This record gives sequence, structure tokens and C-alpha cells, in this order.
Amino acid sequence: MIHKLLIVNLFLLGLLCATASAQSPDGLSPVQAGLAEARAALADGDQARAVEALQSLFDNGFSGVGLILADPALSALAGNPAFDQLVTDMSRKAFPCEHDPAFAEFDFWLGDWDVHLANGTFAGTNRIHREQRGCVLIENWSSASGGSGTSINYVDKTDGRWVQIWNDASGSQIHIRGGMTKDGMLLEGTIHYVATGLTSPFRGLWTPLEDGRVRQYFEQSNDGAATWVPWFEGFYTRRSGDQEGTVQ
Repeated sequence: MIHKLLIVNLFLLGLLCATASAQSPDGLSPVQAGLAEARAALADGDQARAVEALQSLFDNGFSGVGLILADPALSALAGNPAFDQLVTDMSRKAFPCEHDPAFAEFDFWLGDWDVHLANGTFAGTNRIHREQRGCVLIENWSSASGGSGTSINYVDKTDGRWVQIWNDASGSQIHIRGGMTKDGMLLEGTIHYVATGLTSPFRGLWTPLEDGRVRQYFEQSNDGAATWVPWFEGFYTRRSGDQEGTVQ
């Protein structure tokens, strides 16, 4: 028992020493000290030294751009070229999806849409919007017949492919992945029907059209991907006043 207590005490002592060494003499953490130095420089009218202090924080791994922009004193540096560049660099590190072109490939599908079948029949409405600072697209579908469904869409950076995971009120579960082709966003995988337990090969193609619409075409295979049959074909028309698809 004494041996265990000795080990615990030595461990706690090590933590205290590490904490103390990570603080400045006045008890501030390195980040707090760096921010304080930047504020002090601004109080002296020295913007260059203030930016240097913030740059040093960034160079040592700090990417809390929101903390800086929310600080009344530090945010006053806006317009200083060096500060503006630092904010850009920090934002890229803090929110990488917003600055990665791969996450913008599906932007043509963003927006509030009316969806019609090929024969012009109204099929429902769909809203696709960004969340998590551009890391995911969320789809919320409402069909004219009263059904609904939701999907999450994102780039799997382990292999660079887009992924869609869909679930709807009827128990259809779609897991597909792929990427941009000359014909549009092509995702392939499976559909599973909770009610029947059936799982089948499935694929979807989203094609931006010259008139601003988007064609969505789903196919299912009932013979192990030897042949394919249409599952859904819809034509998306942007709803009046919608601007999401043009906002970057």
C-alpha cells in the first residue's frame, strides 16, 4: 500500500512540475501570456509587435482564431495585412474543410429545391445545407406523399471519396461512396430495407444541368450488379429566393 501511495505522489508531483514549467513566471499559460503580450503591444501602439506575438502562438500550434477575433483589442488589428494573413492561416488550420477544394465538389447540390419527376409530376422538396464549417452536407427531404428522409454527405479523407449515408422514415438505408465524374457526382454501394431485410447494390448520379437544375438518378440491381433498374429520377429546380447554392 505504501509503495502504491509513493507512486501516486510521484506522479502528482510530476504533473505539478510539468504544469509549472508550462506557465510563465506570472502564472499564465503560454497562450495566455502570448495574448497578453499582444494586447500590451497594442496598448503601446505597436501593431507589428502585437502581430509577432500572435504569429509566435500560431507557429507553436495555437489555432484559436475565434478567440482572437472575439477579443475587442486584438480584433482591432483587422486591416493590418500581416494580421489578416495570420487570420487566414489560422482559419485554414482551425477549419480545414472550408478551405479544402475537395469539400466543395458537391456544392452544386446545395440549396432549397422543388423536385419533379421526368414527366413533370411534383415529387417533393429538398434542402441541402452545409454544417460543421463545411465538413458535411445535410440533406432533408420531404416527399409529396408525406414521406421524409435525411442524409449526411462528406469527403472521407482517408481515401478521398465522397460518402452518403441516407435513412428515411420507411426504413431505407443507403450507404454509397464515390466521386466526381464527367457526368456528375457518382456514388455506389448498397441499399438496405429494414422492413424486409433485403440488401441490394445501389448507385446514384447527380448531374448539374446547363439550365441550373440538377438531375438525380438512382438505380438498384436485383442480380448482384449484373444489370440495373431505375429507382428514382428527379429534377431539382431551385426555389424562389434561394441563394445557398451560390454562397461559398
